[in-house]
Amino acid sequence: MTHSATPIRRSRKAEQRAETMEQILDAAEDLFSKHGLYGVTLKDVAKKVGVHHTLLNYYFDDKKALFDAVFARRAIVTSERRMQALDAYEKEAGARPTVEGALRAFLDTDLDTYIEGGEGWKNYAQLTAQVANTPHWGADLMDAHFDPVVLRLIGLLKRTLPDCAEEDIFWGYHFVTGALMLTLARTGRIDKLSGGLAHSDDFVAVKDRMASFMAAGFLAICKK
Repeated sequence: MTHSATPIRRSRKAEQRAETMEQILDAAEDLFSKHGLYGVTLKDVAKKVGVHHTLLNYYFDDKKALFDAVFARRAIVTSERRMQALDAYEKEAGARPTVEGALRAFLDTDLDTYIEGGEGWKNYAQLTAQVANTPHWGADLMDAHFDPVVLRLIGLLKRTLPDCAEEDIFWGYHFVTGALMLTLARTGRIDKLSGGLAHSDDFVAVKDRMASFMAAGFLAICKK
């Protein structure tokens, strides 16, 4: 009896630690998405979770280490989903992939993650938009987590546009990611400009339009 009880106790402790870690990451993600890296302290996160700030110091060397852990947690998921979608699309399309098909595999898969994932994923979307627009250290995070899937998309686009100048394909991706990051930021600006006709948090409406719009742009600059 004694020997069987010990692993159970350890397992429960491990589960409690894992649950606490998820609570810490969720709370930090929410705060970072609203106030940025420099607008949040470890004490702020600890207060939101309801633990003493020394617990965060035990798990993380500093605030940047916590931020990096928050960012990495979902980056792995969205990168893998898009990589799988691109692989599946290329296999399905065979010798006849299209620009819009490739973009839909990349963009729609990501947007579906935010549409279906709840508020936590929307917080992460805003966080990603911040990181993507922070040259000092954000570019390194984006490079580390997203370069493989981005280059996978670009490789597929090169197949669909064999006569297009390589630099135009990279510029096209630059415009795509700019529009995506603005969408993920959910600034509310389009709500005001359109008088309520469009809403910045309506990712379904974005999904209906973005890939088609961007595909036309690729075709236009490559034709030129």
